[in-house]
Amino acid sequence: MKLNNFLENKPLFYDVIDYDRFPRIFNSIKDKVQTSTKVIHLVGTNGKGSTGRFLAQLLNLAGKSVTHYSSPHILKFNERIWINGNDISDQELEKYHKQLQNILTPEQSDELSYFEYTTLLCAMISNSSEFLILEAGLGGVSDATNAFKKELSIFTPIALDHQSFLGDTIEEIATSKLESMSDVALISKQTSKIVEIVATNIATSFHTKLYFSENITLSKEEENYIKRSSHPEYLKENLRVAFCAMNLLNIEISIENIKELDVMFGRLSKISKNIYLDVGHNELAAQAIVKSLSNKKVILIFNSFADKPIENILQTLKPIIKHLEIIDIDDKRIVKKEILMRCLKKVGIDFKVFTKIDTHENYLVFGSFSVAEKFLELYKR
Repeated sequence: MKLNNFLENKPLFYDVIDYDRFPRIFNSIKDKVQTSTKVIHLVGTNGKGSTGRFLAQLLNLAGKSVTHYSSPHILKFNERIWINGNDISDQELEKYHKQLQNILTPEQSDELSYFEYTTLLCAMISNSSEFLILEAGLGGVSDATNAFKKELSIFTPIALDHQSFLGDTIEEIATSKLESMSDVALISKQTSKIVEIVATNIATSFHTKLYFSENITLSKEEENYIKRSSHPEYLKENLRVAFCAMNLLNIEISIENIKELDVMFGRLSKISKNIYLDVGHNELAAQAIVKSLSNKKVILIFNSFADKPIENILQTLKPIIKHLEIIDIDDKRIVKKEILMRCLKKVGIDFKVFTKIDTHENYLVFGSFSVAEKFLELYKR
C-alpha cells in the first residue's frame, strides 16, 4: 500500500494517547531504524518550526548534511521532511516506506499512530544525514520524538496549550516539556519566569548543562546579521536561538557568505500584497502577530479548534482587527459556530462569514494549519 493511502487509514488525533506504545516498538527495532545521526530535539509551544528551519539552513551552509522533521504540513506531506534545502520527493518517501514496512511486523505497523509512524520513517530517511532536527509533536517527555538519543535539546517559548494532555498550568506544561531535556539544553527567551525556574530545577536533577539564549554572547557579525534581517521580531528571536545552537555545537559558519535565510511557509508569510498567513493557533502566537503588525489594521480570517482559549486569542488580536470573517472548516475538532459567534460578541469584534478577498483591504489568515490549508484551497480557486 502506498504511503498516502496507508496514512489515510490512521487517525491524526486521539482522545486518549498510549504513551507506552512508541517506546516499546522503537526499542524493538531501533538498531535497524537509527544509526549515528546526531539528533537535535526541538520542544516548545511556539516557534519550533521556524527555529528548526533556521538551524537546518545554518548547519547546511556550514557544510553539514541535515534532515529537518516538522509537523503538521499545510498542503502536502512532503513538507514535513526537509533534506539539505528541499522537501523530500514522493519517490524517496515511497522507497523508505517500503523499507520500514519490511522492518515492522503487520501488528506494529497497524498499531502505530500517524505521527509515530512518520517519526520512524523520518528517522530512517535521516540516516544519510549527519544531523536530524527532530520537532516534537505534542508535549515533550511523552512525545514519540523523545525516544531518540539526543545531542542537544532546544526549548522554544512555552505557554498554555493542549491542556487536556499536558496540564492546566504553565508549571505543569513546562515540566512535561522540559523533562525531555538531554545532557545539553538550550532555553530560548520565555514569557513566563516559571519556565526558567522549572528548567533550572530539572537541569539540576538531570545533571544537564543548561544554557539560556539571552545569556549567550554571539559575535558582533552574528548579532548584526540578525539585526539586518527583514524577518519580524519574533522570527529574529528564533534566528538568534539557531545561532546560539550553532555555538553550543561548536560549528563555525562564515557570516559574510549567508544570504537572508528562508522561513517555513505559514510563519507570517505574505502570500500577496494584501494577505498575511500565519499558522499560529494560541495566545502566544497572537501576541507575536500583534507586535509584528502593530502599525496595521487587518481583516482577520479565522476559525479555531474548540480546545483553544478562543476568547483570549481574540482579545489579544483585537487591537489590529477591523472585523473578522469566519472561514468554514470541516473538522470535528473545530469550535461550533454559535460558540465562536458568542465569543466574538463578548469580545466586541464585528464579524461575518468569509466569502472572498477585497483587493483594497489587508488580511490576516490565522487560526491553525487547518485554517491555512482551507484558505489556500479557496484562494487558489
